[in-house]
This record gives sequence, C-alpha cells and structure tokens, in this order.
Amino acid sequence: MKKTKSRSKKNSRPIVAIVMGSDSDLPVMKAATEPLKLFGISYKLQVVSAHRTPKEMVTFAERAKSEGYQIIIAGAGGAAHLPGMIASLSSLPVIGVPVSVGTMKGLDALLSIVQMPKGVPVATVAVNNSYNAGLLAAKILGAFDSKIAERISKYKDQMRKQVLKKKI
Repeated sequence: MKKTKSRSKKNSRPIVAIVMGSDSDLPVMKAATEPLKLFGISYKLQVVSAHRTPKEMVTFAERAKSEGYQIIIAGAGGAAHLPGMIASLSSLPVIGVPVSVGTMKGLDALLSIVQMPKGVPVATVAVNNSYNAGLLAAKILGAFDSKIAERISKYKDQMRKQVLKKKI
C-alpha cells in the first residue's frame, strides 16, 4: 500500500475506503470523493495493487472492517482483479469501478468486475464512473443514517428541479 490520502471531518475516522490498483487510476477514481464530500462522509484514498502488492492487498481487505470502514470502492483497469479479490477477503460491501485502459477501453475491466462467481458479489458501476460509486456508497450508508438519507433526498430533489427547469 502506498500513496494514501484521507479526507474526513475532525475526529472522524474514514468510513469509505477508495482503493485503486495504480496511481494512474486516480484521475478516474477521485470523482468518487465528490458525492462523499457533498454528503459529509469521510473517506480515504489509497493505492492497493492485487498484482504488485498482493500481501498488502490481503492485509488491507482483512483489516478494513476492524479499521472502521463500512464500504470499499475499488477501481481497476485491464484484468481488474482488485474489486473481486477484496470482496473475496472482506465481509464489507465492495463497489467496483472499471477503469478504461488500453485498446478495450474498459470493457475488459467491466467484464472482469461484473462477472463475479456466486457468493462473491461486487456491485459494479459504468466504466470510469466513480462518481456513481461514491453516490451508491452514500445511498448504502444512508439506509442506516438518517442524516445522510436526508441529504440524499435533497440532492435528488435538486436534480429533479434542474431537469424541470430545462426548456427545449
């Protein structure tokens, strides 16, 4: 594990882990932080590679719950093993973000993440759409936190109003 970046409220441990297989995924993965910031949810960004740092990835996945995380967002390109490997090692919900790399433009990553075997689910968003991963994490947390749920309701109402204002 390397390159960690944490954003959280004072005296608050991050509850969402945002991990990626390489720091080259950061331009895509940083969008996951936007809805989390909007709803006041603490998070931590870090690089954890299933292929280059497998021991550290295992340690991260096995300790995530005891470290206070409630949800993991995992982004990866190519073979995209990171979300599934973390899901296989942790009881926490994992949201996979396929990252577009190479000639397949993320299709390989999408299929790798979405085609998990029975018993090892990974929620999956569209290629490069980490914003939706952050929003989904917020919605999951909102099911158990009325303050977050209220913020999400306001957000959805604002989106509705924006659409209704549009004139074609």
